[in-house]
Amino acid sequence: MIAIKARVDAWLGHFTMYRLILWVLAVLAAYSMVLNALGWLSFGLPEMVVHLVLCLGLTYASNRLMAMLFKVQPHSESSLITGLLLYFLFWPTELIPSVQVLDLAGVAVACVLASASKYVLAFRGRHIFNPAAAGAFIAGLTGLNIATWWAATPAMLWLLVPGVLLVLYRTLKVLMACTFFAVALSVVCAVLLRGGMSFGPALWQPIAQQPLLFFVGFMLTEPLTLPPRRWQQMVLAAVVALFFAVPYNVAGVANSPELALLIGNFLAFLVGQRGGIMLTFKGSRPLTPFTTEFRFEPRRPVRFLPGQFMELNLPHSRSDGKGRRRVFSITSSPDSPEMTFGVGTAEPVSAAKRALLALEPGECVSGTAVGGDFVLPPDAGKPVLLIAAGIGIAPFLSQLASGSSARRDIVVLYLAPSAAELAGRDVLEASGARVIARLSDGSPPPSFMHDAGRSRIDGDSLRELIPDVAERDVYVSGSPANVDTLRSAARHAGAGRIHVDAFAGY
Repeated sequence: MIAIKARVDAWLGHFTMYRLILWVLAVLAAYSMVLNALGWLSFGLPEMVVHLVLCLGLTYASNRLMAMLFKVQPHSESSLITGLLLYFLFWPTELIPSVQVLDLAGVAVACVLASASKYVLAFRGRHIFNPAAAGAFIAGLTGLNIATWWAATPAMLWLLVPGVLLVLYRTLKVLMACTFFAVALSVVCAVLLRGGMSFGPALWQPIAQQPLLFFVGFMLTEPLTLPPRRWQQMVLAAVVALFFAVPYNVAGVANSPELALLIGNFLAFLVGQRGGIMLTFKGSRPLTPFTTEFRFEPRRPVRFLPGQFMELNLPHSRSDGKGRRRVFSITSSPDSPEMTFGVGTAEPVSAAKRALLALEPGECVSGTAVGGDFVLPPDAGKPVLLIAAGIGIAPFLSQLASGSSARRDIVVLYLAPSAAELAGRDVLEASGARVIARLSDGSPPPSFMHDAGRSRIDGDSLRELIPDVAERDVYVSGSPANVDTLRSAARHAGAGRIHVDAFAGY
């Protein structure tokens, strides 16, 4: 089972989150046209093609125009995703016997407003609302057209379900999605039962004919409009589910999926990193032959907890298909005036990393999000074991550099190919933590580290190295394959609470 999961993670690691969502939505769009050709949808193929071209063309063109006006580089993947979302939100306009001009105008307004919302409805460079939801909601207020969320049809479920599951697994939002789904489904089912519907149809109707799956898979879990912590995301999911499912009408505005999402976006904005993050590049230094530390000075203080990550926007002219927004663990402490990131730079290097390596001091990059739950327990008296494989040491460096680490009972188990590839030695030594190194080539580690030899790390060897492992909170960081193996070893060693942070696809 671990081997299968490792293969799936390795395959998904070739796709960035944005690229995966774009491909899944594109496949669903193609599938919808196949369904239409088979007679399972009744829009008409010309209408669907025109609708798709209109949504993609207008969002792409208007996004580039807005980017030019605001003097920023456009994010084309994001605009295409927005266009595909609007394709599924609005009913394809009838072309025969006559073109419904007002309907087309409503869709066009939604597309342009969705692009504009990224720049106008923003605070310090960070957009507040989901662009597709904002465009659809405002277009509805004009009376020109209204979002129908037609992706919620039974025939679409055959590919919609696996597509949503794939996206949620890749973005690590399964628990958040389950929270939303449980609350929304319960409320909608209760309303239908109260209206006289029997239990079976009341349970099936919201799944097959309401956009629960599409909403949670592609809209609610958009990372740029989420709060940073998992518990905050789950609370948000429950709140949005209530606004989604409970019928209401206030001043002529009725409940709708897009309104529920906009309310959730605003609440997330209040608790998250408000405003974009502008970082000035100060310099870099090699941590190991295959790892580089990049130093930045933020223009404004950045709120984060040791162990969290930041998503950097790294524009580059020659794309390798992996996108320009990449997630990196922060290696500096929150009280440091500079922010540092430890990045694996072994060949082959992605285009985004090449852009990072090509930075000159004084150049600026933007951070688009801060988040993650790979943080130490709030109780400083709780002993912890930090297990790092290779570049997995990155989030631990931030935790060990933090002043609170001196008050903790910390053991670090660091797995690396050789002594030369042990990153962050200065931080590890200064932290006062007990550090155990397991080096594959058998080379001796630095004198302040305990040598674990070359033996394989399993449950028995882990108990031998750390006899009280069962009493510690265990944190595991590294590649997906290493994380799965080490998590299994910790579990067999008796560890009860295991937290993981995997690095893939960047």
